[in-house]
Amino acid sequence: MVRGRPGTGKSILGLHFLTDATSNDSDALYINLEEAESDIRHNADSLGFDLDGLEFLDLSPDSDFFVNDLSYDIFAPDEVEEESVTDEITQRIRELDPDRVFIDPLTQLRYLSADNYQFRKQVLSFTQFLKEQGTTVLFTSQDTEAEPDDDLQFMSDGIIHLDQAAKGRTIEITKFRGTDFEGGEHSLDIEHGGITVYPNLTPRQYEREFEAESISSGVPELDQLLHGGIERGTVTMITGPAGVGKTTTGLQFMKEAAGRGERSVIYSFEEDKGTLLHRCESINIPIHRMLDQEALHIEEIEALQLSTDQFAHEVRRQVEEEDAKIVMIDGVVGYQLALRGDDQDLTTELHSICKYLKNMGVTTILVSETQNITGPFQVTQEGLSYLGDTIMFLQHLEVGGELEKSIGVLKKRTSDFERKMREFQITEYGVQIGDQLTDLHGVLSGVPELDDPDAEDLEP
Repeated sequence: MVRGRPGTGKSILGLHFLTDATSNDSDALYINLEEAESDIRHNADSLGFDLDGLEFLDLSPDSDFFVNDLSYDIFAPDEVEEESVTDEITQRIRELDPDRVFIDPLTQLRYLSADNYQFRKQVLSFTQFLKEQGTTVLFTSQDTEAEPDDDLQFMSDGIIHLDQAAKGRTIEITKFRGTDFEGGEHSLDIEHGGITVYPNLTPRQYEREFEAESISSGVPELDQLLHGGIERGTVTMITGPAGVGKTTTGLQFMKEAAGRGERSVIYSFEEDKGTLLHRCESINIPIHRMLDQEALHIEEIEALQLSTDQFAHEVRRQVEEEDAKIVMIDGVVGYQLALRGDDQDLTTELHSICKYLKNMGVTTILVSETQNITGPFQVTQEGLSYLGDTIMFLQHLEVGGELEKSIGVLKKRTSDFERKMREFQITEYGVQIGDQLTDLHGVLSGVPELDDPDAEDLEP
């Protein structure tokens, strides 16, 4: 049984079901009780379906009923039409002996029955007849407030729900006798070629062995802060206000990975690709060469273009088919704004993606922007700091009337780390880490004070 509101793709799912049979030299029958065969063929052709070999039993009403006023003054419709429709269906199935039958919609037969009891009895008898013929049946249902389809749900061996939700089009299986199934709502797309389903990401289903080694940034002072770098198969969160250098810091690890012949992927939610390319070349990150050598892939994600399931599918493709070793999500706020879904779903899916990447031995970098340029210290504004095995924070500082930057490590689960705050700069030569900020206090506030008022200004 396929349930869903108008336009959710019920008939298209039926076409998949039938054309899969005909492509494998099996017989399939489309019983259309509402939409005309010509319309079905036209719509199928526009989606790229090949209906060669597919048989139709067209029981849809034609214009003669209206033009010739074929209504009944003495007998009720069920007394006149039910036997005729039933005979046509039975005869055609016996002639063709199909392996698969799609009835669209089965609820149309309700109007040919005297009451719900007779309809239920008719459907049970009909499905039993089809089972005896060795036929697998898919049918659609038109569920309305006046005519609910609860009776059909009880009679069905399987129930598939199609819908349009906050995350876009969805598919959900709630019943499937005799076998297990993946519960929950899963995303789907309808485009040329038909339906594509994007199942929810279940991290426990994916795992591979990897060496838990440290990954260098290529900047000795940054590696020193991290006691060697970040570890493979961990999640590193780089947090800080706008313009402080979060993305550039993450790119340092990708630049070094390219030198080892490893592939990295950036999912850019907040910065367009052209700006990123221009900026990288001006700070000694050879991003065009990395792209040409396929050591880097940049995916610019447009707002509301993907659901969380579709994004997870794309991440999986890069990891499993393209062998990506480092994945950067830039940034977390953009991720939450750009993908379709409610806030709880987005947070849950980001957790699932990070867990999946860890299981696959992929190093994950999450770029998280904090709201305050200076002021009270804030790790993240999304409350997602628990995802990070390592948290690096960058900070703007006002020192002597000038804007400086600092970097520090707040957390590292896999090893010790240097508990110092250092000067941070991005120059034409790339990221540069300076001395420890020993002459300042209140650095995390963003407005530090000199321990010695007569001390000289910081040298970059």
